[in-house]
Amino acid sequence: MGGNLLAAGTAAQILFGVFFTLLVLRVPVAVALGLACLPILLIEPRLSPMMLAQETFNAYNSFILLAVPFFLLTANLMNIGGITDRLMHFSRTLVGHFPGGLAQINVVLSIFFAGISGSSTADAASQSKIFIEAQRKEGYDDSFSVAITAVSAVLAVIIPPSILMIVWGGVLTVSIGALFLAGIVPGLLIGLVQMGTVHAYAKARGYPTYPRASMGEVLRSFLVSVPALTTPMIIIGGKIFGWFTATESACIAVLYAGFLSLVVYREMNWRGLVDALGETGRLAGVALFCVGTASAFGWLLAFYQIPEALLANVTTWGMGPIATGFFIAGVFLVVGCFLDAIPAIIIVGAILQPLAQGVGMDPVHFAMVGIVALAFGLVTPPYGLCLMIACSVAGMRLGDALKDTCIMLLPMLAVLAAIIVFPQVVLFLPNLISPEFLR
Repeated sequence: MGGNLLAAGTAAQILFGVFFTLLVLRVPVAVALGLACLPILLIEPRLSPMMLAQETFNAYNSFILLAVPFFLLTANLMNIGGITDRLMHFSRTLVGHFPGGLAQINVVLSIFFAGISGSSTADAASQSKIFIEAQRKEGYDDSFSVAITAVSAVLAVIIPPSILMIVWGGVLTVSIGALFLAGIVPGLLIGLVQMGTVHAYAKARGYPTYPRASMGEVLRSFLVSVPALTTPMIIIGGKIFGWFTATESACIAVLYAGFLSLVVYREMNWRGLVDALGETGRLAGVALFCVGTASAFGWLLAFYQIPEALLANVTTWGMGPIATGFFIAGVFLVVGCFLDAIPAIIIVGAILQPLAQGVGMDPVHFAMVGIVALAFGLVTPPYGLCLMIACSVAGMRLGDALKDTCIMLLPMLAVLAAIIVFPQVVLFLPNLISPEFLR
């Protein structure tokens, strides 16, 4: 940009150099993003350090981001109010007789949980407490138990309502209703390949299986779980049919989960409600702090037109939509190893968006390629937050679970490739139900 003291290349070197140096020094990501902005704000005469606070506040001044703490609160109310227990019992009647029954239940429960909470970290924390010790008692290897618990937790950011979809839609101006619909098929495909992976492990290692549930048991468990299973239909259906916005749907999800916990299942007391509110505040504070500092970082990138400079050479490669899709997925896969998904969307998503537009990628297709690729970062070191949570609960070193985790990621990579090569995997439901979302 004309009149700036620093050139785009110099500004980029300072921003990314300070940021990655702070990461190496183990400074939290959100703090590192904010501190990386300060040298630029001090050096550039046209800017001032106060702009860090200003741009951070501008990011928070967003109605749509209110959905983040509300979906986190929904997840916590589910765990405390007995909703998760009902869903777990229903999952057992459905797939407990499959090879590796308890691990299969783990995956199916993650699918149900994902349709309500939108938070992979909440899923990883609750599932780890439920399943890891139980699988240990049934003879499952610790590395397998940790790996399948962490890997299945990433479904929460792919299956709607996903917090990443809400952030992506709000930051990059993409229809959240379309993203909700687009995530259903890829999420279910990834769930199916995870169940297939569990089947292969169980056959190879002789993991136990539960007796097949009778149709009567399945029906009774389903009827008990119907109120909980209705939650994603309310959230997604209400958004798709225009009854309420994404933020309003999150509020309704909280009210409905609270009603189930207090009135229907009657397993939550006031102490449990206070605990749920406290945990929600802690998790939301971390997530939204990342949004604020990443937005300030992204504003500086835009101020110096750094995305255009970074992509100047890439656009000369002459890539088509499929090659561009694989390039975008590769960038997000690498970035996800080092950066939380929310700041990655705000920074890297904004950088890559012009490239996707240049080759005619549908914005919803681009978003789902990015979100699915970023989901891998939740279980890949050095970031790998879901894997770290599962290892912490299991009391084992992260490195000991890496082999099984990597094996489980391979079928998921095949699904990611299918999403890139066949856009209709993502766009089928939005086109079928609400094609106006894609206009």
